Amino acid sequence: MNSTGPADGTNRWNPPTAVLRDWKVDDAPRLLDLVSASSDLWNQFGNQQLSTVGECERFIRSTYSPGQEVQRHFAIELNGQLIGNIGLAHIDHTHETAWVSYWVGTGARGHQLAARGLLAACDWAFRNADLFRLELGHRVNNAASCVVAERAGFVTEGIERAKLKYGNERFDVELHARLATDPEPKHQGLVPLEIADNLSGREQNRSDS
Repeated sequence: MNSTGPADGTNRWNPPTAVLRDWKVDDAPRLLDLVSASSDLWNQFGNQQLSTVGECERFIRSTYSPGQEVQRHFAIELNGQLIGNIGLAHIDHTHETAWVSYWVGTGARGHQLAARGLLAACDWAFRNADLFRLELGHRVNNAASCVVAERAGFVTEGIERAKLKYGNERFDVELHARLATDPEPKHQGLVPLEIADNLSGREQNRSDS
């Protein structure tokens, strides 16, 4: 992985081969590798057991595969290799809202891929899924996740006290949201990831169906 910046000295890292694409069942071995190598990812999957390729295959089919009405997940691929996920869950077309999540494997962090993937997923949600409000939350002690949200244009809205429990410890959660009418986020050198040409539903807009 080459993280060298451009010749003009700006802090940009926009590899042309980084894309959002559909998840495939064939991603199961790589998902298992990522989860096994990044212990902090377990919280992203709730109570799901992902300790074998078969369990990862079942999870992808039930949760990450395209074509589901109330959730949409995008695999982040860099140089032909799966490295993370951007997810839209609890999609509500009555109120035009969704809950956003994101994760990147340990080896690909620090290069703004989550923020760039989130920018692309937001564009897709507003333009292709007719959503208006996207929400997300992170533990108040998760500064990296907060930076991703802010770079992608999500505005801080408040704190939910002691919302999450991991082990015997409870955590406050900071809430963020982005509206379709919010200004486009402006961060020097930060551009959305490309979306794969064969992404399911890429050209479909609910108002056209």
